[in-house]
Amino acid sequence: MKMSYLQGLAAAIDEAMAADPGVIMMGSRMGGHFTAQENEAFADLLHRHAERIFMNVPIAEFGLAGAAAGAALAGGRPLLSFNIASFMLHGFPPIVNEAPNVHYTTGGRSIAPVTYYALGGIRGGGSSQHSHRLQAMLGNVPGLQLFVPATAGDAYGLLKWCLLKSRNPTVFFTHTDLLLSEDEFDPASPMLPVGSARISRAGHDITLIAHSVTVSRALEAADALAADHGVSAEVIDLRTLAPLDAATAVDSVRKTGHAVVVDECHKSFGVNAEIAATLAEAALSYLKAPVGRVATAEVPIPYNLNLEREISVTPDKIVQGTMSTLEGRASC
Repeated sequence: MKMSYLQGLAAAIDEAMAADPGVIMMGSRMGGHFTAQENEAFADLLHRHAERIFMNVPIAEFGLAGAAAGAALAGGRPLLSFNIASFMLHGFPPIVNEAPNVHYTTGGRSIAPVTYYALGGIRGGGSSQHSHRLQAMLGNVPGLQLFVPATAGDAYGLLKWCLLKSRNPTVFFTHTDLLLSEDEFDPASPMLPVGSARISRAGHDITLIAHSVTVSRALEAADALAADHGVSAEVIDLRTLAPLDAATAVDSVRKTGHAVVVDECHKSFGVNAEIAATLAEAALSYLKAPVGRVATAEVPIPYNLNLEREISVTPDKIVQGTMSTLEGRASC
């Protein structure tokens, strides 16, 4: 079955609501710029489960984040959409300091299986206040799961798992550039286990480690590397950052001897810094060169689209970073 990323999200919510009356949906829209496509994908869901969908809510992220955590503590399984990840900053206290800690602070007696959804990333004219990538901040919170699916199939499977099976709070990040992408998958087939990375493309010269929107860009770069440089790049889709599947990355580096981490966050203190450090700890003897990193330039995101592209992660920059790493030079 071929399904868009948006359709995968809608199918996951629809099936979860049908399976568990405790699943509720609240907050803002989920489709970013793509109102028409979202309306089409979510039409049946909104009709069938209208009594458990609360989208006409105040612009009060702190209160909504707390209400969702409270609903989870009361036995529900809420999905709260912030629409844009930057808005999530206003709801940080419940997301960071309440929901992830409740299992620990109650001695295991309570859980808060709330799912916080947002579009994170550089989205085309979002500028400095609507283009945040919060993975590094939230990855530093014990007890909080962080899901970053790159495909429609994983968006469907991981979101449905969050809503029906997770016992922990989850931040579920998607990306504007992924919402209309399509994927061929069977919803009835078993999903790759949560916390397991996927080898999206096999290779033997270098490992490209990516997540979310950078997976498709790494795959495009891998095509160019093969065609233009004769380089065989293995591409790893992390799928989730917490839990993080370091073992798959280490196994790949054991084979290739080189690694480049591709991350839409900034380089300093970012996801790529954590993965590079992990490889230095666990795979140093296999590395033939330092781990390369390709990341967003360390500046506020500009509104101008040409400037935005100039500082963003692109397939061309991944190719440049890969060749620099293979040649033993510092990557971009």
